Amino acid sequence: MSLDITFTLSDDDLERFQAIIDKARTTLDSDAGEEQIQDAAQKLIDESRDSNLPEFIASRLLKLEVIINMVKDGEWQLSDEERRRVLSALVYFCDPEDIIPDHIPGIGFLDDAIYVEMIVKELQAEIDSYEEFCAYRTQEERRRKDKGIDPFVDRESWLADKRAALHARMRKRRLSAHSGGGWRMRLW
Repeated sequence: MSLDITFTLSDDDLERFQAIIDKARTTLDSDAGEEQIQDAAQKLIDESRDSNLPEFIASRLLKLEVIINMVKDGEWQLSDEERRRVLSALVYFCDPEDIIPDHIPGIGFLDDAIYVEMIVKELQAEIDSYEEFCAYRTQEERRRKDKGIDPFVDRESWLADKRAALHARMRKRRLSAHSGGGWRMRLW
């Protein structure tokens, strides 16, 4: 039997997350910082796989993987501004002094899981577009292989049109989502 639990984060709660993000944001000022952010998020994913975490926490932490892949994927070609936006969403995981210290058994990753839910909502346009790009790329590679065509020949040209369309749709959805009002994370 499963049980749904809902809770509401107050403005003060949201500002606590924002304060940690703002404090850690200085990490983004260098290429080494980008790598540090990716490593911290990847470490959290690895720890969630290696720990006996409750499913509701582990499943949320694993959602970080698509976000990390999006940043690392050279064929997706995020603009510098979009790349920094995504990385700044991950910067929370660089701070060892997050809301609930990770070493506390049972609940140490709860704040991380809550934060993942927040950034998935914030980055939904980016995530949806990237997942569609990955599905297209895999499908097109398979189609080309089945026809006896090397999927790496002229690869950039067959990816470029799809990527451009998805980037445009991603930007449009992001603008549309942000015009709705309500609390928005200051990612950048």
